[in-house]
Amino acid sequence: MTDPAAALAEIQSRMARAAAVAGRKAEEVTLVAVSKTHPAEAIAQLIAAGQRVFGENRVQEAVVKWPALRDRYPGVSLHLIGQLQSNKADEAVELFDCIHSLDRPSLVTALARAMDKSGRQVPCFVQVNIGAEAQKGGCAIAYLPALLAEARGADLPVTGLMCVPPEGIEPAPFFALLDKLTADHGLPGRSMGMSGDFETAVMLGSTHVRVGSALFGSRLAT
Repeated sequence: MTDPAAALAEIQSRMARAAAVAGRKAEEVTLVAVSKTHPAEAIAQLIAAGQRVFGENRVQEAVVKWPALRDRYPGVSLHLIGQLQSNKADEAVELFDCIHSLDRPSLVTALARAMDKSGRQVPCFVQVNIGAEAQKGGCAIAYLPALLAEARGADLPVTGLMCVPPEGIEPAPFFALLDKLTADHGLPGRSMGMSGDFETAVMLGSTHVRVGSALFGSRLAT
């Protein structure tokens, strides 16, 4: 990433155009800059360019990078967009402002306990395995009503649904399905769309797009 400000402006412009096509306002969609594998210096450059919401995949990586960054930039919000192990729930609740990967009853229990302990209510998206892919995390569509009932029963602040469509397939039908599921369950948030398909996601109702490589360049090796 040689020019963070230019990269950010380009993504914001594309998001705004997609929103306009759908008759939406650009401010209805939050850009989550996915900073996984990228160093604090690169993140700081994007913050200086005006970005305020970031996403990390792993609690372990975020614990190393983000406490110092948040001390320097107190207005920044941090989202967990990767799979969360139940034994990392306490750390996740302490560090993150939103969790996009609630996908099973054991995690409902762990997060409810962690939030009670910390006194923090961290908004959660339920991750849906929208393409029924065995290798991917996420709640099966058929089990979604039961998981939402468990989360609500545990007083978790569920704000919406999240998905990652299958690779190599037109994503629009999957985004449309997630939009319908979200509406059917009376939820406001739709976390869908990444670097290669965020414009389609915005046109189909996304409220949070998770963009990494289009902002930071190629992912660094871990």
